[in-house]
Amino acid sequence: MASLNVGNLGEYLREQRRNARLSLRQLAEAAGVSNPYLSQIERGLRKPSAEVLQQVAKALRISAETLYVRAGILDAERDLDEVETRAVILADPTLTEPQKQALLQIYESFRKENGFDASPPPKAEPDGDSVVPRTDHSDPQGAAG
Repeated sequence: MASLNVGNLGEYLREQRRNARLSLRQLAEAAGVSNPYLSQIERGLRKPSAEVLQQVAKALRISAETLYVRAGILDAERDLDEVETRAVILADPTLTEPQKQALLQIYESFRKENGFDASPPPKAEPDGDSVVPRTDHSDPQGAAG
């Protein structure tokens, strides 16, 4: 039993998969990975690449950053609270995308105000194929008319 210290990731993935009411086979198909490989990830026997984590996150419609932290790709101690807060906002099915972006902007402004001005990790776009830097998509108020 050569665990690669990614059991926490595997347990988390299994929990997210079950919350999404997906079988292992369904998630593997949606993420474009093999069923046995995904099973090994869930059991902590394999450490997936960032690309595989991105695909799994997209299939589960969750934040890839949370998976990156749990897999040790992002600095867990420094980034976990911020990443999880962002993930909760992005995963909330009761909010529209513009509402989610507004909440993230407010959250970031409060963090900056409180002295946490470090650049945040890239945000996974739920409908995109890759991790992209966060950008402001809101219309500037009072810009015209």
